Amino acid sequence: MSSPDPQVRAARNHSTQSGRGPVVAVTGAASGVGDLLARRLAASGEVKQVVAIDERRGDLSEAQWHVLDVRDPAIAEKLRGADVVVHLALDLDLETDAAARTAYNVRGTQTVLTAAAAAGVHRVVLCTSAMVYGALPDNDIPLSEDAELRATAEATGVGDLLEIERLARRAPRAHPGLNVTVVRPAVLVGGTDTALTRYFESPRLLVVAGSRPAWQFCHVEDLVSALEYAALEKVEGEFAVGCDGWLDQEEVEELSGIRRMELPSAVALGAAARLHRIGLTPSPAGDLAYTMHPWVVSVGRLHDAGWRPQWTNEEVLAALLEEVEGRHTVAGRRLGRKDATAAGAAGATVALLGTAALVRRARKRRGL
Repeated sequence: MSSPDPQVRAARNHSTQSGRGPVVAVTGAASGVGDLLARRLAASGEVKQVVAIDERRGDLSEAQWHVLDVRDPAIAEKLRGADVVVHLALDLDLETDAAARTAYNVRGTQTVLTAAAAAGVHRVVLCTSAMVYGALPDNDIPLSEDAELRATAEATGVGDLLEIERLARRAPRAHPGLNVTVVRPAVLVGGTDTALTRYFESPRLLVVAGSRPAWQFCHVEDLVSALEYAALEKVEGEFAVGCDGWLDQEEVEELSGIRRMELPSAVALGAAARLHRIGLTPSPAGDLAYTMHPWVVSVGRLHDAGWRPQWTNEEVLAALLEEVEGRHTVAGRRLGRKDATAAGAAGATVALLGTAALVRRARKRRGL
């Protein structure tokens, strides 16, 4: 990605050194990562003002609030006077209709980039995921941040993230003077609900025979601090964020105390595809690849900028296990209390067989 003009950079550095700092706009600021970042920036002595944008007003009184949909072109007027925009208004909910999710994520990002350029904003920070590198058996461990993005659209939301990455690369050419930074977190933990966090809600950890999983986590607090670095232009370009190092599957099982259930690849992928196809599970079969193959990333660019994670992989895994305690998921499907009791008593194998019964029941209802 292109670097800012030296004169622009010098002016902004002078602004920060003089105590005025940048005006930073945050989309999706009423909840989740957006809320946490807006609060962190509002408390920072390096930020002049926080402009908070969401479809509902949050309770951060220190911010200047604008209530609107990020797909509304009127957002350009709300961004006037901002130096940096951190776009966090994304829908990656497992339960959201896929077409509606893509329409919101892609159109929202397009609108924010165009509006930012029209409003004279210098930098837009986008947040995707390290999942865009793809989970493949021949991946290096760790992957370079400059590695080719080899993911496909077969996993939840990854198609949207790849399109956002393409928009990020095109934006500086379409809008000269606009600089775009892309932040790619590893498995995000801390108030999140994804196919990867649900993996640890299962009575047994599904392991596909012949695979070599490697787990690298990113606590939401570390993501927020990395986003702050990006907003303050302490790091730029495309970079990953996560804990140092990784855990192999055996370490995860030892630390979690959850035993594995190993299945042949054809059985695991075939069952996942069938269950998703008839609507019994929110996760497509493509999500399984991220529990089978490594996609560990280097966080060298943040390290070079002086950033360090505050959490280790072991600590984040412990936090995740505490967060999901009491939840029960089989094949990506959350179970109700009655089903969960049966699954806990019978073990993972019977629970998996139970999904086959659900398939037969659904087909009977539909007359298949």
